[in-house]
Amino acid sequence: MTILTINGTEISVEVDADTPLLWAIREEAGLTGTKFGCGIGQCGACTVLVNNQPVRSCSVPASALQGQAITTIEGVASAGQLNPVQQAWLEWDVPQCGYCQSGQIMVATALLKQAQHNTPPSTDFIKQQMNNICRCGTYNRILPAMHRAFELAQELADDATEQEG
Repeated sequence: MTILTINGTEISVEVDADTPLLWAIREEAGLTGTKFGCGIGQCGACTVLVNNQPVRSCSVPASALQGQAITTIEGVASAGQLNPVQQAWLEWDVPQCGYCQSGQIMVATALLKQAQHNTPPSTDFIKQQMNNICRCGTYNRILPAMHRAFELAQELADDATEQEG
């Protein structure tokens, strides 16, 4: 028995010690937003956040992540509100087929968390960090969507500061 903390909830999963996190999330926890792509950690469709860092869930055993905070695509919205990355993705019409997008959004969410309260991430930095594969080639929309997500995050941070003051 492995106990995982997924999207803030402890979940007991019955998996072998070497079962990839991806299958524990999809088959045991019933969260199917995380996708299987290549199975070797190259494409990024299976990306989740572990302690706010992007991890390819197909290549890490679930048993190694007990006690870690795992966030899936189902956990990025808060109280029914899209997070800034999801909102920017919609504004820029990023998805085409959508298969890779949960992994793309997870990497972008981690990148945004790293950049908050700092200067906006550079175009080169975004290109370097956003290394998931998209067979539809939506890269030209991901870049401006990332810049917009940073703007939205800053607006939320400014609004929260105003409410505190």
